[in-house]
This record gives sequence, C-alpha cells and structure tokens, in this order.
Amino acid sequence: MSTAVRRVATPPEPTLDATPTVTRRAPPVPARTTAPPPVRRRAARAAGLLGAVALLGVILLLSIAVGAKSLPLADVWSGLLDRDATEYAVVHRMRLPRTLLGLLAGTALGVAGAVMQALTRNPLADPGLLGINAGASAAVATAAAFLGVTAIGGYVWFALLGAAVVTALVYAVGGGRGATPARLALAGAALNATLYSFVSAVMLLDAASLDRLRFWTVGSLASADAATVTRVAPFILAGLLVALAAARPLNALALGDDTARALGARPALIRAAVIVAVTLLCGAATAACGPIVFVGLLVPHLVRALTGPDLRWLLPYCAVLAPVLLLGADVLGRLLGRPGELQVGMVTAVLGGPLFLWLVSRSRVAHP
Repeated sequence: MSTAVRRVATPPEPTLDATPTVTRRAPPVPARTTAPPPVRRRAARAAGLLGAVALLGVILLLSIAVGAKSLPLADVWSGLLDRDATEYAVVHRMRLPRTLLGLLAGTALGVAGAVMQALTRNPLADPGLLGINAGASAAVATAAAFLGVTAIGGYVWFALLGAAVVTALVYAVGGGRGATPARLALAGAALNATLYSFVSAVMLLDAASLDRLRFWTVGSLASADAATVTRVAPFILAGLLVALAAARPLNALALGDDTARALGARPALIRAAVIVAVTLLCGAATAACGPIVFVGLLVPHLVRALTGPDLRWLLPYCAVLAPVLLLGADVLGRLLGRPGELQVGMVTAVLGGPLFLWLVSRSRVAHP
C-alpha cells in the first residue's frame, strides 16, 4: 500500500548579501528666502515710481533753465532761493509759473485719460479725442467773443461747464452703461469736429477774439503767471483727489456691474465721480493752457506696460510721467524755435501722432 508524501514549500533561507528595504523620507523643504512674486512686483513698481519722480525733477529744472536765455543750474538754484540774485525776477515771474502750470496741466491730462479709458474700457478714450477739450474750448471762445470775458478767472468756469456738458453728452450718445468703444469714439469724433468748427468760425468772425485766442487754441504755456497757477490749482487738485479715490472702485467696475456690486462698489456713483473728476481736470487744464492732445491718450498706454491695469499704480505713474511728457515737449519747443518758440500743443501733436502709430504697429496698445 503506497502512501502519498506531501511536499511543503519552505521559504528560502536569507542570504548574507540580502539588504533590507529602507523607507526614505522626503528631505525637508528649505525655507523660502526670496519674496513671493506679488511682493517683488510691488517693490519693482515702487522703485519705478521713485525713478519717475527723479526724472520729473530733472525735467522741472530743465524747464526753469531753458528759455530765450538759458540759465546754468547754479543760477537756477540761486534764482529760486536768493531774493538778491539777478535771476530771481526771471525765475519767479516767468519760468517758475510756466513750469508749475505745465506740471499741473500734464498731471491733470494724464490722470483724466487713464480714468476715462478705465471707465469706458476704450483704449482710444482721451480728453482730446472724445471732444471734452473741444467742449471747454467752445465755451471759452463763446465767453470771449460774446460775453467779453478776458481773464483766466472767467475762463475756468466756462471751461468747466463746457467740459461737463460734452462729457455727459458723449457718454449718453455713446450708449451710457452699454457704451462700446466704437460708439464712444464716433460720438466724440462728431462732437469734436463740430465744436472746433464753431471755435474757428467765432475766431474768424471776431478779430478781437482771434487776437486773444490764437495762441491759446493750439495749446500754450507761454502766458502762464502766478495768478493762472493759483486759479486752476484748486480745481486740478480736487479732480486728482476724486480720481485717486475712485481707483479701487474702478478696478472692481472693470469686472462688470454685478461683480462690482458684490464687492461692495456702487457703479452709478463711480461713474458720476469719474465724470466729476474728468470735468475738473480737463476743464481747468484747458482753461489755463488751451486744448492739448495726445498727453492723456499716450501716457496711460506707456504706463500700462509697466504697471498693468491696476489703477492704484497706474494713476500715480500717469500723474508723474504725463507732466514729464508735457514739460519735455515745452522745453523742446523752446529749443527748436529760438529765438522764439513752438507752442507746446504743436509739439505734443507732432511727437504724439507718430509715436502712437508706432505703438499700434508693434501691438503694444493694451486694453484697459
């Protein structure tokens, strides 16, 4: 009788060269030694803004130094501080008011262009192209020709009124809350052509108005004095405060009305505040200097490439770099036109047009 033998499989004996399995832990993550991207971005923007302020300081000194008779920087400094210096009268009566007016007007136009582009979401929004400067000019020409107004104190109020009326009209004709860039541009172009035709007709029919307004209509800083600066400064400063206060709500409004309301913003109030700011800025600047184009259009595009669409950074940059452009054009006009000068409005138009076309051709014009 045979018996079955079962074979039981036994595990192999461990060998001497067998190595146990070791569980490896991930190495500890080193602590971050560099600032996160948002912090670095803010630091870069702050450094860029300081550099822009330094550039503005250089342009301010050049604006005081350059003229029919150029002054060395040492004489400029003594003319600013020393009442007994021979240059004191020239600096304080002529050069300094002109420079301060260019600073105020450039800041006003740059900030007005930036908030208008943000509100309308139109990269072509500009106080000149949308007819706001033309409205102020038409009101000033009417006051000068038919009401006998000749002082800057009267010009300011009429310019503010004309700017306010045209701002509201362009916004309403362009579609209000549903405005599109194309409709706003068409409405502004139509009003711009109509109002400037009216200004030209008034000047041609009235020789006295032609004499008073012929330099003003092309945009000029030549007639600046201390009274002009003190008259327009409160309006421009008030407009700047309103615009800066609207920066954060405008950022929310860029996301749409519903999102802006969810974030606590009030779209109707924001639009009204921007219209008030643009009216104060453009009306005062136009009353003092005449209609100057391309500053409010060009500077925000150049700045947006550095700061992005955030108005909390965009507006301070525009407030600094727009007067750099305006005063730089004024200095260039004085150098090219010696012994006379080229009006700053002509220089900004000649420089701004080709430069803006170059930006468009290289696709650097960004939507707000």
